[in-house]
Amino acid sequence: MSGTAHPAPDPSVGLCSVCAHAGVQRNRRGSSFWRCRAADTDPRLRRYPPLPVRACPAWTEGEPERERPSA
Repeated sequence: MSGTAHPAPDPSVGLCSVCAHAGVQRNRRGSSFWRCRAADTDPRLRRYPPLPVRACPAWTEGEPERERPSA
């Protein structure tokens, strides 16, 4: 076993909050949308999955991409 602690997912978002395939997009009003970039190549996945995500076949531990607000 490695001694590395895994980050705890945000309960309101689920696995996407600690997934390398996730991206967060914010609009000018401050709303956040979680996008799954793995859905671009995997038809089993939804581009904008309903949250919280409890299980996902493409989940890969990592930091989500934080995007700037859209214009």
